[in-house]
Amino acid sequence: MSLIAWLSLLPICLLGAMSPGPSLAVVVRHTLGGSRGKGIVCAWAHSIGIGVYALITILGLAVLAKEAPVVFNGISVVGGLFLAWLGIKSLRSKGSISGKLAAGESTSAFQAARDGLAISLFNPKILIFFLALFSQFVAEAENTWGQVAIVATPLIVDGIWYTLVALLLSHPLILPRLKKNAPLIDKLTGAVLILLAIRVFVTLSQKLYT
Repeated sequence: MSLIAWLSLLPICLLGAMSPGPSLAVVVRHTLGGSRGKGIVCAWAHSIGIGVYALITILGLAVLAKEAPVVFNGISVVGGLFLAWLGIKSLRSKGSISGKLAAGESTSAFQAARDGLAISLFNPKILIFFLALFSQFVAEAENTWGQVAIVATPLIVDGIWYTLVALLLSHPLILPRLKKNAPLIDKLTGAVLILLAIRVFVTLSQKLYT
């Protein structure tokens, strides 16, 4: 996998992890309702689920790209449309996550791990997101190391981001700042997703007319 391709993948994974949503709410709940350590457990359990989805997606798409290019191109089109829809939705978002940031009752490490894994594995939007995202980078995974890089990047980025969330949330000034910056994170995510969707259709057009 080339450095340029990886540098294109990295900010998408970072913005995807930073975008406020149900995953953030779960990590926050276990951090505030349990402890900083429980939040970290939840964070890395969530990232493992992300890694599982990433691995399944990249292996499946690699096979499709080789054996059924028409189906692969169809997935790319649907993925591009989905990315554009997510981008528009993010741009229009008000960043109102205050209702998701309430602390729950004290929880165990097992409960934190269970919830972190479940919120990633049982969220169909994450699978669709990876199908859309990885269809743009599967060509870069020309060998095992390329596939490892593509799978490891979202897993590690996700784990590190939510670990930072858990570490910082104990400070009373952090939570209000997170709420305040949520609209900016949404808009940055939206802009990047729309640019990526445009790239999808440009790439497909080049493939069809060459």
